[in-house]
Amino acid sequence: METTLNKNRKKKTKELDHFKEKRKRKRKLEVMVLEKSLPMTAGDSECSYANNSILQRTVIVKAKPVLEDTVKNMFKNGDFPKCFTMADLGCSSGPNTLLSISNVIDMVHNLYKEKNKSDEPPEFQVYLNDLPDNDFNSVFKSIPYFLENLKKEKGDKFGNNCYIAGVPGSFYERLFPSNSLNFVHSSYSLHWLSQVPKGLESNKGSIFISKSSPPQVLEAYLKQFEKDFSSFLHFRSQELISGGHMVLVYVGRSSPDPKNYDSCCLMDLLTKSLVHLTAEGKIKEDEIDSFNMPSYTPYEEEIKKIIQMEGSFTLERLEAFESDMAAIENPNGKHFEDSAKLAVKTIRAVTEVMLASHFGTSIIDNLFEIYIKYVTEYLSMGSTIKFFNISLCLQKI
Repeated sequence: METTLNKNRKKKTKELDHFKEKRKRKRKLEVMVLEKSLPMTAGDSECSYANNSILQRTVIVKAKPVLEDTVKNMFKNGDFPKCFTMADLGCSSGPNTLLSISNVIDMVHNLYKEKNKSDEPPEFQVYLNDLPDNDFNSVFKSIPYFLENLKKEKGDKFGNNCYIAGVPGSFYERLFPSNSLNFVHSSYSLHWLSQVPKGLESNKGSIFISKSSPPQVLEAYLKQFEKDFSSFLHFRSQELISGGHMVLVYVGRSSPDPKNYDSCCLMDLLTKSLVHLTAEGKIKEDEIDSFNMPSYTPYEEEIKKIIQMEGSFTLERLEAFESDMAAIENPNGKHFEDSAKLAVKTIRAVTEVMLASHFGTSIIDNLFEIYIKYVTEYLSMGSTIKFFNISLCLQKI
Protein backbone atom coordinates (compact mmCIF):
# COMPACT_ATOMS: atom_id res chain seq x y z
CA MET A 1 0.00 0.00 0.00
CA GLU A 2 1.32 3.43 -0.98
CA THR A 3 2.38 5.51 2.01
CA THR A 4 1.19 9.05 2.67
CA LEU A 5 4.82 10.23 2.34
CA ASN A 6 5.12 8.80 -1.18
CA LYS A 7 1.79 10.33 -2.17
CA ASN A 8 2.94 13.74 -0.96
CA ARG A 9 6.23 13.36 -2.84
CA LYS A 10 4.41 12.50 -6.06
CA LYS A 11 2.06 15.43 -5.56
CA LYS A 12 4.96 17.83 -5.04
CA THR A 13 6.81 16.40 -8.06
CA LYS A 14 3.71 16.82 -10.20
CA GLU A 15 3.24 20.40 -8.98
CA LEU A 16 6.92 21.19 -9.70
CA ASP A 17 6.68 19.71 -13.21
CA HIS A 18 3.55 21.75 -13.82
CA PHE A 19 5.31 24.90 -12.60
CA LYS A 20 8.34 24.23 -14.84
CA GLU A 21 6.14 23.63 -17.87
CA LYS A 22 4.14 26.79 -17.15
CA ARG A 23 7.37 28.82 -16.84
CA LYS A 24 8.69 27.28 -20.05
CA ARG A 25 5.49 28.21 -21.93
CA LYS A 26 5.65 31.74 -20.49
CA ARG A 27 9.29 32.13 -21.61
CA LYS A 28 8.44 30.83 -25.07
CA LEU A 29 5.58 33.34 -25.30
CA GLU A 30 7.94 36.14 -24.21
CA VAL A 31 10.39 35.16 -26.98
CA MET A 32 7.57 35.11 -29.55
CA VAL A 33 6.43 38.57 -28.42
CA LEU A 34 10.02 39.84 -28.61
CA GLU A 35 10.44 38.47 -32.14
CA LYS A 36 7.36 40.40 -33.18
CA SER A 37 8.79 43.62 -31.73
CA LEU A 38 12.30 43.23 -33.18
CA PRO A 39 11.74 43.77 -36.94
CA MET A 40 13.05 46.98 -38.45
CA THR A 41 10.54 49.69 -39.36
CA ALA A 42 8.93 48.41 -42.57
CA GLY A 43 7.85 50.14 -45.78
CA ASP A 44 9.44 53.11 -47.51
CA SER A 45 8.35 55.97 -45.25
CA GLU A 46 10.73 58.69 -44.08
CA CYS A 47 11.42 56.74 -40.88
CA SER A 48 11.67 53.27 -42.45
CA TYR A 49 14.75 51.08 -42.26
CA ALA A 50 14.89 51.05 -46.07
CA ASN A 51 15.50 54.81 -46.07
CA ASN A 52 17.73 54.94 -43.00
CA SER A 53 20.35 52.23 -43.35
CA ILE A 54 23.29 54.17 -44.78
CA LEU A 55 25.43 53.20 -41.76
CA GLN A 56 24.79 49.51 -42.44
CA ARG A 57 25.67 50.00 -46.12
CA THR A 58 28.90 51.79 -45.20
CA VAL A 59 29.86 48.87 -42.94
CA ILE A 60 29.14 46.29 -45.67
CA VAL A 61 31.41 48.23 -48.06
CA LYS A 62 34.20 48.51 -45.46
CA ALA A 63 33.98 44.80 -44.64
CA LYS A 64 34.13 43.80 -48.33
CA PRO A 65 37.87 42.88 -48.31
CA VAL A 66 37.21 40.09 -45.77
CA LEU A 67 34.34 38.82 -47.92
CA GLU A 68 36.47 38.96 -51.07
CA ASP A 69 39.39 37.07 -49.54
CA THR A 70 37.02 34.45 -48.16
CA VAL A 71 35.43 33.77 -51.55
CA LYS A 72 38.86 33.64 -53.23
CA ASN A 73 40.01 31.12 -50.65
CA MET A 74 36.93 28.97 -51.26
CA PHE A 75 37.77 28.63 -54.96
CA LYS A 76 41.56 28.75 -54.85
CA ASN A 77 41.77 25.26 -56.37
CA GLY A 78 39.48 26.21 -59.26
CA ASP A 79 36.76 23.78 -58.19
CA PHE A 80 33.29 25.29 -58.56
CA PRO A 81 30.20 23.43 -57.30
CA LYS A 82 27.34 22.82 -59.69
CA CYS A 83 25.17 24.85 -57.33
CA PHE A 84 26.63 27.41 -54.94
CA THR A 85 24.22 27.70 -52.01
CA MET A 86 24.42 30.69 -49.68
CA ALA A 87 22.32 32.33 -47.00
CA ASP A 88 22.21 35.93 -45.80
CA LEU A 89 20.95 35.92 -42.21
CA GLY A 90 19.23 39.04 -40.91
CA CYS A 91 18.66 40.39 -44.42
CA SER A 92 16.02 42.97 -43.38
CA SER A 93 14.62 44.99 -46.32
CA GLY A 94 15.68 47.93 -48.43
CA PRO A 95 18.63 48.78 -50.68
CA ASN A 96 21.15 46.78 -48.61
CA THR A 97 19.24 43.49 -48.69
CA LEU A 98 20.84 42.15 -51.86
CA LEU A 99 24.11 44.07 -51.66
CA SER A 100 26.26 41.37 -50.04
CA ILE A 101 24.70 38.65 -52.20
CA SER A 102 25.43 40.74 -55.29
CA ASN A 103 29.04 41.16 -54.13
CA VAL A 104 29.46 37.39 -53.72
CA ILE A 105 28.02 36.68 -57.18
CA ASP A 106 30.35 39.31 -58.68
CA MET A 107 33.34 37.70 -57.00
CA VAL A 108 32.43 34.18 -58.12
CA HIS A 109 31.78 35.47 -61.66
CA ASN A 110 35.21 37.14 -61.83
CA LEU A 111 37.00 34.09 -60.40
CA TYR A 112 35.20 31.84 -62.87
CA LYS A 113 36.41 33.99 -65.78
CA GLU A 114 39.96 34.06 -64.37
CA LYS A 115 40.05 30.26 -64.35
CA ASN A 116 39.05 30.29 -68.08
CA LYS A 117 36.25 27.85 -67.45
CA SER A 118 34.48 26.66 -70.60
CA ASP A 119 31.81 24.54 -68.90
CA GLU A 120 28.59 25.85 -67.42
CA PRO A 121 29.02 28.34 -64.54
CA PRO A 122 27.60 27.34 -61.16
CA GLU A 123 23.98 27.94 -60.33
CA PHE A 124 23.24 30.10 -57.29
CA GLN A 125 20.69 29.24 -54.65
CA VAL A 126 20.28 32.26 -52.38
CA TYR A 127 18.32 32.24 -49.12
CA LEU A 128 17.33 35.54 -47.51
CA ASN A 129 16.53 35.07 -43.84
CA ASP A 130 14.99 37.29 -41.18
CA LEU A 131 12.30 37.11 -38.52
CA PRO A 132 8.78 36.29 -39.78
CA ASP A 133 7.53 39.87 -39.35
CA ASN A 134 10.29 41.27 -41.56
CA ASP A 135 9.06 43.24 -44.60
CA PHE A 136 9.52 40.33 -47.03
CA ASN A 137 6.98 41.85 -49.42
CA SER A 138 9.40 44.67 -50.22
CA VAL A 139 12.25 42.18 -50.54
CA PHE A 140 10.37 39.99 -53.01
CA LYS A 141 9.35 43.00 -55.12
CA SER A 142 13.01 43.92 -55.59
CA ILE A 143 14.12 40.47 -56.78
CA PRO A 144 12.91 40.60 -60.45
CA TYR A 145 14.75 43.90 -60.95
CA PHE A 146 17.88 42.43 -59.35
CA LEU A 147 17.81 39.34 -61.59
CA GLU A 148 17.21 41.42 -64.72
CA ASN A 149 20.25 43.56 -63.91
CA LEU A 150 22.26 40.41 -63.25
CA LYS A 151 21.48 39.14 -66.74
CA LYS A 152 22.44 42.47 -68.32
CA GLU A 153 25.74 42.66 -66.46
CA LYS A 154 26.81 39.00 -66.40
CA GLY A 155 24.92 37.46 -69.31
CA ASP A 156 22.14 34.93 -69.40
CA LYS A 157 24.37 32.13 -68.12
CA PHE A 158 24.60 33.80 -64.72
CA GLY A 159 21.33 35.72 -64.71
CA ASN A 160 19.17 32.71 -65.49
CA ASN A 161 20.93 30.50 -62.96
CA CYS A 162 20.25 32.50 -59.80
CA TYR A 163 17.35 31.45 -57.56
CA ILE A 164 16.34 33.49 -54.53
CA ALA A 165 14.01 32.47 -51.71
CA GLY A 166 12.93 33.97 -48.39
CA VAL A 167 13.35 31.96 -45.18
CA PRO A 168 11.50 33.41 -42.17
CA GLY A 169 12.74 32.37 -38.76
CA SER A 170 15.27 33.06 -36.01
CA PHE A 171 18.90 32.31 -36.85
CA TYR A 172 19.28 31.07 -33.27
CA GLU A 173 17.39 27.98 -34.43
CA ARG A 174 17.76 25.49 -37.31
CA LEU A 175 16.79 27.01 -40.66
CA PHE A 176 18.17 24.71 -43.39
CA PRO A 177 18.70 21.00 -44.11
CA SER A 178 21.91 19.32 -43.00
CA ASN A 179 25.01 19.93 -45.13
CA SER A 180 23.09 22.10 -47.59
CA LEU A 181 24.97 25.43 -47.51
CA ASN A 182 28.33 26.45 -49.00
CA PHE A 183 28.40 29.89 -47.49
CA VAL A 184 26.71 32.01 -44.80
CA HIS A 185 26.80 35.77 -44.47
CA SER A 186 25.40 38.05 -41.78
CA SER A 187 26.01 41.75 -41.22
CA TYR A 188 24.88 43.94 -38.32
CA SER A 189 22.45 41.34 -37.03
CA LEU A 190 24.17 39.13 -34.48
CA HIS A 191 24.32 41.82 -31.81
CA TRP A 192 20.55 41.31 -31.44
CA LEU A 193 19.84 38.69 -28.80
CA SER A 194 17.15 36.02 -28.94
CA GLN A 195 15.55 37.49 -25.82
CA VAL A 196 16.02 40.10 -23.13
CA PRO A 197 18.46 38.55 -20.61
CA LYS A 198 17.08 37.34 -17.30
CA GLY A 199 18.03 39.17 -14.11
CA LEU A 200 17.92 42.80 -15.22
CA GLU A 201 15.62 43.97 -12.42
CA SER A 202 18.46 46.00 -10.89
CA ASN A 203 19.12 47.93 -14.12
CA LYS A 204 17.04 50.86 -12.87
CA GLY A 205 16.88 54.02 -14.95
CA SER A 206 18.67 52.39 -17.90
CA ILE A 207 17.42 50.65 -21.04
CA PHE A 208 20.77 49.06 -21.85
CA ILE A 209 24.22 48.63 -20.30
CA SER A 210 25.24 51.98 -18.84
CA LYS A 211 27.77 53.44 -16.40
CA SER A 212 25.29 52.84 -13.57
CA SER A 213 24.55 49.19 -14.43
CA PRO A 214 25.56 46.82 -11.59
CA PRO A 215 27.85 43.79 -12.27
CA GLN A 216 24.99 41.29 -12.39
CA VAL A 217 23.46 43.17 -15.34
CA LEU A 218 26.73 42.94 -17.29
CA GLU A 219 26.96 39.24 -16.46
CA ALA A 220 23.36 38.64 -17.58
CA TYR A 221 23.96 40.31 -20.95
CA LEU A 222 27.21 38.40 -21.56
CA LYS A 223 25.62 35.09 -20.52
CA GLN A 224 22.76 35.59 -22.98
CA PHE A 225 25.17 36.52 -25.78
CA GLU A 226 27.31 33.43 -25.07
CA LYS A 227 24.24 31.22 -25.18
CA ASP A 228 22.90 32.76 -28.39
CA PHE A 229 26.17 32.86 -30.33
CA SER A 230 26.96 29.27 -29.29
CA SER A 231 23.53 28.22 -30.61
CA PHE A 232 24.14 30.13 -33.83
CA LEU A 233 27.46 28.36 -34.40
CA HIS A 234 26.02 24.96 -33.48
CA PHE A 235 23.11 25.17 -35.92
CA ARG A 236 25.18 26.66 -38.75
CA SER A 237 27.70 23.82 -38.34
CA GLN A 238 24.88 21.38 -39.05
CA GLU A 239 23.70 23.30 -42.13
CA LEU A 240 27.06 24.05 -43.78
CA ILE A 241 28.99 21.48 -45.79
CA SER A 242 32.38 20.36 -44.51
CA GLY A 243 34.81 23.21 -45.17
CA GLY A 244 31.96 25.70 -45.65
CA HIS A 245 32.59 29.31 -44.74
CA MET A 246 30.88 32.15 -42.89
CA VAL A 247 31.54 35.88 -42.94
CA LEU A 248 29.99 37.68 -39.96
CA VAL A 249 30.05 41.42 -39.26
CA TYR A 250 29.25 42.68 -35.78
CA VAL A 251 28.57 45.91 -34.02
CA GLY A 252 31.19 45.36 -31.34
CA ARG A 253 33.24 47.32 -28.86
CA SER A 254 36.96 48.14 -28.63
CA SER A 255 37.17 47.92 -24.83
CA PRO A 256 36.90 44.79 -22.65
CA ASP A 257 34.68 46.81 -20.29
CA PRO A 258 31.04 46.60 -21.46
CA LYS A 259 30.34 50.00 -19.88
CA ASN A 260 32.81 51.60 -22.28
CA TYR A 261 31.32 50.39 -25.54
CA ASP A 262 31.95 52.82 -28.35
CA SER A 263 28.47 54.00 -29.29
CA CYS A 264 27.04 53.95 -25.74
CA CYS A 265 26.22 57.65 -26.01
CA LEU A 266 23.29 56.92 -28.33
CA MET A 267 21.56 54.57 -25.88
CA ASP A 268 22.35 56.90 -22.97
CA LEU A 269 20.81 59.82 -24.83
CA LEU A 270 17.78 57.73 -25.78
CA THR A 271 17.34 56.88 -22.08
CA LYS A 272 17.66 60.58 -21.27
CA SER A 273 14.92 61.33 -23.82
CA LEU A 274 12.61 58.80 -22.19
CA VAL A 275 13.32 60.28 -18.74
CA HIS A 276 12.42 63.67 -20.24
CA LEU A 277 8.98 62.25 -21.08
CA THR A 278 8.50 61.03 -17.51
CA ALA A 279 9.05 64.62 -16.31
CA GLU A 280 6.25 65.66 -18.66
CA GLY A 281 4.00 62.90 -17.29
CA LYS A 282 3.75 61.11 -20.65
CA ILE A 283 5.28 57.83 -19.47
CA LYS A 284 5.90 56.31 -16.05
CA GLU A 285 9.29 55.77 -14.46
CA ASP A 286 8.63 52.07 -13.91
CA GLU A 287 8.00 51.70 -17.65
CA ILE A 288 11.63 52.69 -18.25
CA ASP A 289 12.83 50.39 -15.45
CA SER A 290 11.03 47.43 -17.04
CA PHE A 291 12.40 48.03 -20.56
CA ASN A 292 15.80 46.68 -21.68
CA MET A 293 17.29 46.40 -25.14
CA PRO A 294 17.82 42.77 -26.27
CA SER A 295 21.22 43.62 -27.71
CA TYR A 296 24.89 43.10 -26.87
CA THR A 297 28.00 44.58 -28.50
CA PRO A 298 30.76 42.00 -27.95
CA TYR A 299 34.49 42.44 -27.43
CA GLU A 300 36.60 40.46 -29.90
CA GLU A 301 38.09 38.25 -27.17
CA GLU A 302 34.57 37.25 -26.12
CA ILE A 303 33.81 36.20 -29.69
CA LYS A 304 37.06 34.21 -29.98
CA LYS A 305 36.41 32.41 -26.70
CA ILE A 306 32.92 31.29 -27.73
CA ILE A 307 34.14 30.07 -31.14
CA GLN A 308 36.88 28.03 -29.45
CA MET A 309 34.56 26.57 -26.81
CA GLU A 310 31.79 25.66 -29.28
CA GLY A 311 34.39 23.87 -31.42
CA SER A 312 32.70 23.60 -34.83
CA PHE A 313 34.66 26.33 -36.64
CA THR A 314 38.17 27.67 -37.05
CA LEU A 315 38.62 31.44 -37.01
CA GLU A 316 40.37 32.23 -40.29
CA ARG A 317 40.46 36.01 -40.00
CA LEU A 318 39.27 38.85 -37.77
CA GLU A 319 39.35 42.53 -38.71
CA ALA A 320 38.17 45.56 -36.73
CA PHE A 321 37.31 49.02 -38.04
CA GLU A 322 35.42 52.12 -36.99
CA SER A 323 32.53 53.97 -38.61
CA ASP A 324 31.97 57.61 -37.69
CA MET A 325 28.25 58.33 -37.85
CA ALA A 326 28.69 62.09 -38.25
CA ALA A 327 31.30 61.74 -41.00
CA ILE A 328 28.89 59.69 -43.14
CA GLU A 329 26.52 62.64 -43.50
CA ASN A 330 28.91 65.58 -43.01
CA PRO A 331 32.58 64.84 -43.77
CA ASN A 332 33.54 68.29 -42.44
CA GLY A 333 31.59 67.71 -39.22
CA LYS A 334 30.07 71.21 -39.06
CA HIS A 335 26.33 70.63 -39.42
CA PHE A 336 25.58 69.09 -36.04
CA GLU A 337 21.80 68.98 -36.38
CA ASP A 338 21.99 67.22 -39.77
CA SER A 339 24.35 64.61 -38.30
CA ALA A 340 22.08 64.26 -35.27
CA LYS A 341 19.03 63.71 -37.48
CA LEU A 342 20.87 61.01 -39.44
CA ALA A 343 21.95 59.24 -36.24
CA VAL A 344 18.47 59.44 -34.70
CA LYS A 345 16.73 58.23 -37.87
CA THR A 346 19.13 55.27 -37.97
CA ILE A 347 18.36 54.36 -34.36
CA ARG A 348 14.64 54.95 -34.84
CA ALA A 349 14.53 52.59 -37.82
CA VAL A 350 15.85 49.72 -35.69
CA THR A 351 14.13 50.47 -32.36
CA GLU A 352 10.77 52.08 -33.15
CA VAL A 353 8.75 48.86 -33.30
CA MET A 354 10.27 47.72 -30.00
CA LEU A 355 9.74 51.05 -28.24
CA ALA A 356 6.17 51.42 -29.53
CA SER A 357 5.22 47.93 -28.35
CA HIS A 358 6.37 48.79 -24.80
CA PHE A 359 5.64 52.53 -24.36
CA GLY A 360 2.82 52.92 -26.92
CA THR A 361 2.79 54.58 -30.31
CA SER A 362 1.51 57.96 -29.08
CA ILE A 363 4.87 59.06 -27.61
CA ILE A 364 7.13 57.96 -30.50
CA ASP A 365 7.30 61.17 -32.58
CA ASN A 366 7.75 63.32 -29.48
CA LEU A 367 10.42 60.98 -28.12
CA PHE A 368 12.56 61.20 -31.23
CA GLU A 369 12.16 64.98 -31.51
CA ILE A 370 13.61 65.25 -27.99
CA TYR A 371 16.28 62.70 -28.95
CA ILE A 372 17.45 64.87 -31.87
CA LYS A 373 17.93 67.84 -29.53
CA TYR A 374 20.05 65.81 -27.11
CA VAL A 375 22.20 64.28 -29.88
CA THR A 376 22.69 67.71 -31.51
CA GLU A 377 23.81 69.12 -28.17
CA TYR A 378 26.17 66.16 -27.70
CA LEU A 379 27.81 66.65 -31.13
CA SER A 380 28.09 70.43 -30.72
CA MET A 381 30.37 69.85 -27.71
CA GLY A 382 32.94 68.20 -29.99
CA SER A 383 31.88 64.62 -29.27
CA THR A 384 31.62 61.93 -31.94
CA ILE A 385 29.36 58.95 -32.56
CA LYS A 386 31.55 56.03 -33.54
CA PHE A 387 30.64 52.42 -34.12
CA PHE A 388 33.31 49.79 -33.59
CA ASN A 389 32.85 46.95 -36.05
CA ILE A 390 34.21 43.41 -36.05
CA SER A 391 34.35 41.34 -39.24
CA LEU A 392 35.34 37.69 -39.12
CA CYS A 393 35.71 34.71 -41.41
CA LEU A 394 35.01 31.22 -40.07
CA GLN A 395 35.49 27.81 -41.69
CA LYS A 396 33.61 24.70 -40.63
CA ILE A 397 35.94 22.02 -39.30
